[in-house]
Amino acid sequence: MTGLRYGTYGLATPPDPDPRSLTVGQVHLGLGAFHRAHQAVYTEDAIRNTGDTRWGIAAFTQRSGAAAARLAPQDGLYTVVERGADATPPRTVGVLREVGNAAADPGSVIDRIADPTVHIVTLTVTEKGYRHDPVTGILRFDDPEVRADLAGRTPRTVPAALAHAIARRAAAGAGPLTVVSCDNLPDNGRLLEGLVRDFAAEAGLDATADALASAMVTFPSTVVDRIVPVTTDADIADLQHRIGVRDAAPVICEPFRQWVIEDRFAGPAPDWSTAGAQFVDDAAPWEQLKLRMLNAAHSILAYLGLRLGYRSIAAAVTDPVLADVCRRLFAHDVQPSLVVPPGMDIAGYGESVLARFDNSALPHTTIQVAADGSQKIGPRLLATVAARAAQGAAAPWATLGVAAWALHVIDPVDAAGHSVGLADPRAGELRDLVAGATIPVAVRRLVTDPTVVGSALADDSRFVDRAVELADGLHQHGYAALHHEVRT
Repeated sequence: MTGLRYGTYGLATPPDPDPRSLTVGQVHLGLGAFHRAHQAVYTEDAIRNTGDTRWGIAAFTQRSGAAAARLAPQDGLYTVVERGADATPPRTVGVLREVGNAAADPGSVIDRIADPTVHIVTLTVTEKGYRHDPVTGILRFDDPEVRADLAGRTPRTVPAALAHAIARRAAAGAGPLTVVSCDNLPDNGRLLEGLVRDFAAEAGLDATADALASAMVTFPSTVVDRIVPVTTDADIADLQHRIGVRDAAPVICEPFRQWVIEDRFAGPAPDWSTAGAQFVDDAAPWEQLKLRMLNAAHSILAYLGLRLGYRSIAAAVTDPVLADVCRRLFAHDVQPSLVVPPGMDIAGYGESVLARFDNSALPHTTIQVAADGSQKIGPRLLATVAARAAQGAAAPWATLGVAAWALHVIDPVDAAGHSVGLADPRAGELRDLVAGATIPVAVRRLVTDPTVVGSALADDSRFVDRAVELADGLHQHGYAALHHEVRT
């Protein structure tokens, strides 16, 4: 059986245009499955629709080099496999012209971004890749990796690599650059710009500050959406049987995809609108909608689902009580506190979210979604609690999600009830915070810590007391407590 290379696509739809006709004009940081199922597909479609072949991608892994190691022998080619209603046939994507391991060769990232033929940088490095305080939005100068970058090593963190690359571009007159964050963070573009400014100021990179001030570099905020679970060995074997070629790096995804991008580009860019992306003046309403509804429901289903023994999000959402929790979150907590995007039917959007989650062909695991909670609960759940508090109201269903997260911190388990390590960039701090305490005391410590929930909510006794009560009820009575909350 042959492996995936140029000309050996098996029964998959071959890439269009021919990858060898593309030149690199875009760098991507975070060579994971989501990028390959989302921005890379949009880019290849835009190239095909416009005939503009300048936008091949040089993509870099940020932590493990596994993705690059799998893709390099395949000439950067991989297969996109959609699953669910309206799925299209498997397609081979060839827009990745270079793949690299930033952990092994961090200097190559800066070299590539500094190339004057590059005008776009996109990122999917997850929330923790920004090295910021999720409450204040400020770069964490106490982060050992940030400190090491400031001490003079070849930069490895995202803010440092971008700051140095921008300084080099400015010195060489390399032209405009647009940096497009595609991670699930509030106002992600402006957040990233602030972190780059923070690093540049501390490192004395005046050229970077000048480039940002002159608008030679812009950071549009974006909203991205597509469900892309982790690819398994069984997925690889199934695809090989299906198309007759072995692909070591396919991505599995739902048919749905969305990309909302603020129209703030410093220079040339792929015409992603021809592939279905929406260019808008302000991404904030779309961002709040997705974070506080889709992503919030994802987290709630993960934390409650784990306590109730559900391995996947698809299984959890079929539980009528859990689905009812999500609907109540949407209607009672989120909708009254949301700036609704033009023409959006909130109730219909909520039902579409639950329908997308109920796709058993995409086994997105609850333990995977539960990871990195300290970075996620702020924009997904605490933002809604804070918004309703500002309106003089409670957000009981978002608070339930926070309570379930707190239980996961205190006693992380998998769907079988077995203890697991806490997968979180602040795992050590959080474990120290709750060590030796009873459940109510441990939860209270978590939800009164300003670095976890913010100063305002840490001092909000109504929120704190309710989170402790809900967590204690879940711990003692499990499904019965949850059923009681929904039915009362």
